[in-house]
Amino acid sequence: MTSLRPLPIAAGTAAALALPLLRDAAAGQVALLPYAADGSPPPVPDGAVPDAGTALVVGTSGSTGTPKLAMLPAAALAASARATHTRLGGPGSWLLAMPPHHIAGVQVLLRCVAADTEPGLVDLSDGFTAEAFTHAAQAFEGERRYTSLVPTQLLRVLEDPDASRALSEFDAVLVGGAATSPALLVRAREAGATVVTTYGMSETCGGCVYDGVPLSPTTIRTDDEGRIHLGGATVASGYLGRPDLTEGAFVTDGEGVRWFRTDDLGHRDPGSGRWHVDGRLDDVITTGALKVSPRLVEEALTSLPDVAEAVVLGLEDPEWGQIVAAALVVRPGVAHPSVLQVRNALRGSLADHALPRRIVVLGELPLRGPGKPDRAGIAALFHTRP
Repeated sequence: MTSLRPLPIAAGTAAALALPLLRDAAAGQVALLPYAADGSPPPVPDGAVPDAGTALVVGTSGSTGTPKLAMLPAAALAASARATHTRLGGPGSWLLAMPPHHIAGVQVLLRCVAADTEPGLVDLSDGFTAEAFTHAAQAFEGERRYTSLVPTQLLRVLEDPDASRALSEFDAVLVGGAATSPALLVRAREAGATVVTTYGMSETCGGCVYDGVPLSPTTIRTDDEGRIHLGGATVASGYLGRPDLTEGAFVTDGEGVRWFRTDDLGHRDPGSGRWHVDGRLDDVITTGALKVSPRLVEEALTSLPDVAEAVVLGLEDPEWGQIVAAALVVRPGVAHPSVLQVRNALRGSLADHALPRRIVVLGELPLRGPGKPDRAGIAALFHTRP
């Protein structure tokens, strides 16, 4: 029987204290439940026991309801680390710049365990800042140097000349946790950064698709409604203490491949062969009986020269059913645009029904979990503003 040990992990420089136990977990000697050291461990269903071979039990970052606890086998985490290092050009040292109790952060530490290297650690005592990133990056050594960021962190780094220069010296920079706009990727690459977009979730040991191409142990397929299914050696064994949810989300096929049924829509480009995530099934906006993909509207907004970040969602409306609403972060020194100005700027790139009918301009986007936009919090802002 595998016992479960809670593991409080502090953000920032104290995260290194978790390494001895993470090494034990990677070796299959203990199952760990990581959580933020300044918080409480997530509730575990009564009597729940991890599956044999479990190394980590990681809370999902779902936007609604109580987070589920994904059981990640030691073999799956090892396969994930091998696949990442193979794709990036070889094992290396990793700089931890995000909270380590989420899958993206703890994977930075586990990749160092797999590569037998020491992690670099960004001081997060004041939250993530470009200055702290620069300081840590300049002191960080290694034959091959990697880091992992969420899009909001990448934007902050690029807006600081010293941090941007430091970023360009990494062999690869993984960017994931939320959709990364094409405009932000172009800006990062023009600054000399070797950015690699990642797609995955807690149930797949984090990112398992890099730049639209699955890592070697991963297979992708879509069903008739366009829902993405991810299969392979990095898929979780299930949800701790929730066989009902496990049955609905996971399946092992006749060839022994474990599959996870995501809540995302996607497609494969027939020309390049790369996969694209089109958004979540529950994010699709229906306005006047017409469907709108929030991600496509977000990409159009961030292609505008004055818009740094955008989150698009649907608000209930008595006439249209839902209307398209956008929360924007504009570049420094730019005047706040009106709804009419935004709609006019987007005409020609979006259909009329996809143009935002309400906007709110924020100093920064509210985030949740590992750096995902807090869509529920953003929706609430619209209800408190005219």
